[in-house]
Amino acid sequence: MDIISALDFIQHSILYKAAIVFFAAYPIITSIMWMTTSLFFRGRWEKTRREGIPESATYRPFVSILIPAHNEEKVLDRALTAATQIEYPKFEVVVVDDGSTDGTGQIIESFTQGNKVRAVYKQQNQGKALALNDAIPLLNGEIVLIMDADAEPAPDVLDYIVPHFASARVAAVTGNPRVRNVDNFLSRLQLIEFTSIVSVLRRSQRIWGRIVTVSGVVAAFRKTALLDVGGFSPDMPTEDIELTWKLQKRFWDVRYEPKALVWMTVPSTYKTHFRQRLRWARGLMQVLRRHRDVAFKWKLRRMWPIFSESVLSILWAVCFVLLTTIWAVSYAVGYPPIGAHPIPNFWGMVIATTCLSQLLVGTWLDRRYDPETPWFFPYAVYYPIVYWMILSITTFLALPYLFKKPSGRAVTWKTLHAGSQS
Repeated sequence: MDIISALDFIQHSILYKAAIVFFAAYPIITSIMWMTTSLFFRGRWEKTRREGIPESATYRPFVSILIPAHNEEKVLDRALTAATQIEYPKFEVVVVDDGSTDGTGQIIESFTQGNKVRAVYKQQNQGKALALNDAIPLLNGEIVLIMDADAEPAPDVLDYIVPHFASARVAAVTGNPRVRNVDNFLSRLQLIEFTSIVSVLRRSQRIWGRIVTVSGVVAAFRKTALLDVGGFSPDMPTEDIELTWKLQKRFWDVRYEPKALVWMTVPSTYKTHFRQRLRWARGLMQVLRRHRDVAFKWKLRRMWPIFSESVLSILWAVCFVLLTTIWAVSYAVGYPPIGAHPIPNFWGMVIATTCLSQLLVGTWLDRRYDPETPWFFPYAVYYPIVYWMILSITTFLALPYLFKKPSGRAVTWKTLHAGSQS
């Protein structure tokens, strides 16, 4: 069978036609769903000062701010300065130096000498999860705010996060990461992503009742809940996703607070960004593998929406890569593919319009927290072209991890660039 005959056979198969329909329908259906539910979130909770809880000036538990660091000398000073300047009556700042080989230790020492920070020093790089697990028993706070070493929280971040914990069911509250280094094309695309994809998704998932993950950049936890699920899992490349699923499987509540702002540094080169997203994709695959029992247990049915959405997003990425490959080969050999055209057709325009509408909704929702966000909305037109390609390729490459059992060894970290451990 020659290549044209093979292409003809593939493109007239039922499986190919089903893939075409799913590939075209999925982004439209999900965008509409995310837009409507995120707007419902805003109407129900976000117009008020805090989500779903009464104002309370009396609930002020002691909070421990925990910062794990490995080779973060270029950004740690700013993170510690911002953390120590948080406006809250009772808190401590604890930093864990996980075997740094640069000047991280000297920066930490400059803060400990002023009694602003407590430090935990580890001689060996054992990874973020073990660094956090080792420090948690040493904390004095009932609530633990964990933030990355390149993050700068807003002074009022605890004012918005802490009141959620007045509800005994709440185990974690994730904040709203904002991009600080918007100095090139890639970082501006990531600003659009965190505004119009990440924040919209978390609003939507709160309506569903469960969220896929807290933000590794900034999230607060009830210490007893962390201990209840055994802390972070050292063998998982994305310990934040896995912890979120463990908490929710134990019927703890996990929330999103869009008013809890933290400024972060995102990867500014395509190499580091690709490595980051590949790690995230691998982590999600292993979380789905480890927690696949969610799909078969009635008592965990409230997690079915996030499980299904995660699986379908992976399936869409696979369709993206395979269909694009088939179409590229077809054009290369002079065989016009079925269901594809170099000039966008009606269905393609519908997908593009729906995607841009979602990006616009996200920008509108977050403009009150980051007023400069609307100025970068013109970059949204590049998002489906550039980002869908990057995310689909990394997801496709990570697919083997869906069937690969974790090694059981602790995942150590390497700082990919100045200011990023992710």
